[in-house]
Amino acid sequence: MHKFLFKHIDNSGLIVFRIIFGLLCFLESIGAIVFGWVKRTLIDPEFTFSFIGFEWLQPLPGNWMYAYYIIMGIFGLLIMVGYKYRFSMFMFAIMWTATYLMQKSSYNNHYYLLFILSFLMVLLPANRYASVDARLNPSIKRISMPAWCKWVFVIQLFILYTYATIAKLYPDWLDTTFISLLMKGKADYPLIGDILQQEWLHYFLTYGGILFDGLIIPALLFKPTRKFAFFVAIFFHLFNSVVLQIGIFPYLALAFSLFFFEPKLIRNIFLKKKEFYKAQEVIVPKYSSVFISVFVVYFIIHIALPLRHHYFEDDVLWTEEGHRLSWRMMLRAKSGRVSYRVIDEATNNAIPIKLDDYLTKKQQRGASTKPDIIWQFAQHLKQDFTKKGKTVKVYVRAYVSVNGKRSKPLIDPKVDLANEEWHHFKHLDWILPSASADKPSK
Repeated sequence: MHKFLFKHIDNSGLIVFRIIFGLLCFLESIGAIVFGWVKRTLIDPEFTFSFIGFEWLQPLPGNWMYAYYIIMGIFGLLIMVGYKYRFSMFMFAIMWTATYLMQKSSYNNHYYLLFILSFLMVLLPANRYASVDARLNPSIKRISMPAWCKWVFVIQLFILYTYATIAKLYPDWLDTTFISLLMKGKADYPLIGDILQQEWLHYFLTYGGILFDGLIIPALLFKPTRKFAFFVAIFFHLFNSVVLQIGIFPYLALAFSLFFFEPKLIRNIFLKKKEFYKAQEVIVPKYSSVFISVFVVYFIIHIALPLRHHYFEDDVLWTEEGHRLSWRMMLRAKSGRVSYRVIDEATNNAIPIKLDDYLTKKQQRGASTKPDIIWQFAQHLKQDFTKKGKTVKVYVRAYVSVNGKRSKPLIDPKVDLANEEWHHFKHLDWILPSASADKPSK
């Protein structure tokens, strides 16, 4: 294990990855402003649905979130050029994590991946070459790195893609139900809209997605299949970029290929003036045993997190319990209708609630289909009326459809959610069970 992790290899892949990663961090931050994501998600709402336990994390008032994202973008540029690298990387990681935790309306696994990678990059010696830091302080310049700097990415990606594959092995994916629904929303795309509605394409995407996720990491690791796998990855990720419009993730995923190709090839393409490291010396640091223990524990956690939904009752597609942090990517389409009934305890009178008075359209979708957001909104209503001097109960009627099937009641309408506690590690009884048989909605 010591020899495997601490053998030094050429660091060209990590150096180039740092440059691309910093650029992508910049583009993600500035793009969020340019394309209106910051306004829709962080400025327009009166409040955001943060991760439970992080309710104190709310957007800055007024238009200050624009400045926040501009600063994040600047840190991205500093990462790219390698100036005060660890400080810049740490500050980006902290700021990105804060925006990740403060809102769930736009949750996706790509944001989670960027959160993980940002903190990993803080620990990596990615500024030892082709950086402002190395130019200002030549004593830090290196042309090699410990092998663990490569394998931490490879293992992380293997976990991600393996769980993404397993999650797809369920009926609505295998019979193309979900893909058909997803592509239906792309019917108005110029040139390709009609093609995206073809049944043959749905089967190709369904089973191609399973094969890609399941085989891409082994295929990139195996030299005879590496180039073919890379070209398949280019097609796969560019398709996702154009059709699914998921920001920087397709390009970040392609950048990971730097850790699979031979370092000499990377050096010859991107860093022609760099000396190539051949020695493969094993340098075991004093803290090696502690490092290996942390390394192992870190990956045990990441292997365990996606399994936790098996310890909750019912289907995760229905309850959402254990859905996040689990690489369950692009798996279901949910729609719903909901009504919140607020009862004044003093008078027993019902107080009408209009969602438009509290939530943006984007937030309303979550408050109609996701139990945790429904519970959080009930808590918000309770707090809002408490400020007005009223003690209230909040009852919810929600009917939800998963992947176009008939709507079913999601929340027990007899339970006062305003006075229910949230439990992270056990099933919530007020989430009604999913029915054993579903029929497509008409």
